[in-house]
Amino acid sequence: MDLDDEFNHLDLSSVDGRSESRRRICDGCGRPENVCLCGSLPSEPISTATQIVILHHPHEHRHKLSTVPILTKSLLNTHTIVGRRLRRGSSPLLDSLHSSSSSDQSPRAIYLFPGPTSTHISQLNPNPGTVLILFDATWKHAKEMVDASAEYLSTFAIRACLDCDFGETGGNVFDSELILRKEPFLGCVSTMEAAARALRSLEPNGPEIETRLLNVLRDMVRFQASHLKPMKPRPKLLKKGKPKKEFE
Repeated sequence: MDLDDEFNHLDLSSVDGRSESRRRICDGCGRPENVCLCGSLPSEPISTATQIVILHHPHEHRHKLSTVPILTKSLLNTHTIVGRRLRRGSSPLLDSLHSSSSSDQSPRAIYLFPGPTSTHISQLNPNPGTVLILFDATWKHAKEMVDASAEYLSTFAIRACLDCDFGETGGNVFDSELILRKEPFLGCVSTMEAAARALRSLEPNGPEIETRLLNVLRDMVRFQASHLKPMKPRPKLLKKGKPKKEFE
């Protein structure tokens, strides 16, 4: 989820002609009133048996394109922690899992992050009420957060993943109606999309929840894309894209 150049070309000043510091913030969605998403949000936060814990990196917490604020407005059972790692004391919910022992083979908690040791979430058979842990940060920071939290999580959580291809470059806001920023690998998604895809497998009415969340995200992406300034290709990329000259 690396910050891409597209964000530097967002032309939000054209929306209302005022500086950001003077914008009025909507009480409902927490966004500037002129870009309010309340009309896209569920009338009531969606209730799930799954409890969702989000570790929100401090840098991402201040980022304008973070999907976490909209996700927490859309889902009822979400808990956000601003920090760089999970450890004892970070969350009473996670501490209760860490302290309790269970002979049940089903995972009590799942944390999403791709890698060779991750199990695809569709292959798991969790019990109702499983805790889903998400890491919200750039790719580099998210990896650091997962590594720093691994020892704590190892006693009660299993590492899972969605579809991801490390051999293919990820898309950007121009390639997909669900991508807000340039992604490093194919299959890397925003935190909101990751939650939607995971709940599809974890909840009895998962497909319905997934659709509702993705509709909110789609509206957010559509708005951001409509206010992007046209970008000039980077000189380096232009050079790479030129056909090679043929010599006689």
